[in-house]
Amino acid sequence: MDRLRLFKALGDNTRYAIYLELARASMPRSTAEVAEALDLHANTVRPHLERMREVGLLEVSIDGRGGVGRPQHLYSLAADAPSLGLEPPAFPLMAGLLANVAATCGPDADAVASVGREHGRHAAALRAAEGHACVAAVQAELADLGFDPVGETDGAVTTIAFTHCPYQQLAEAFPELVCHLHRGMVEGMVEVLGGAEVADFATLEDRDPCHVALATR
Repeated sequence: MDRLRLFKALGDNTRYAIYLELARASMPRSTAEVAEALDLHANTVRPHLERMREVGLLEVSIDGRGGVGRPQHLYSLAADAPSLGLEPPAFPLMAGLLANVAATCGPDADAVASVGREHGRHAAALRAAEGHACVAAVQAELADLGFDPVGETDGAVTTIAFTHCPYQQLAEAFPELVCHLHRGMVEGMVEVLGGAEVADFATLEDRDPCHVALATR
């Protein structure tokens, strides 16, 4: 998803209000339902919905059940649209409980990273199919996950800093789990894509700040 287009689309106050309304909805909503909830005219809401659909924030389904006239368009958040912290409360609760269970079992860092490597290998295969080289693929994956990576190359080494941690709350509570899962994901990607190796991976415990250094071969 093009992050610049996404932020531009949500930069309008009315569109942002519509997006929040749909994010909180348990079912897809029609133009009329969104307009009524926000006390707006349907003609005002419609172009905003279409704009968000065009940039990939919303998905549209057709509801033609028994109605007279044109079928209704029903809008909902796209599967990869940002949640803006509006996930159902059960999700972060379950993540915290699972992290507690994992921490109680006391796995070592390499065992934790091995789980992340499996995901990294899968992500790498998808990036390779798109034609991405190793360093570019890692940066693209980190960006999509919400780490807002910033890369700087010095000779054969590219250091990618993580300027934002989408899992910060869990990472601060369980750095030995979350950070090493993250490390494993990057290692798994590099393993499959080749052309580079992980020279350094600084976690939340290092306060360096968090980054990965990739040395090209």
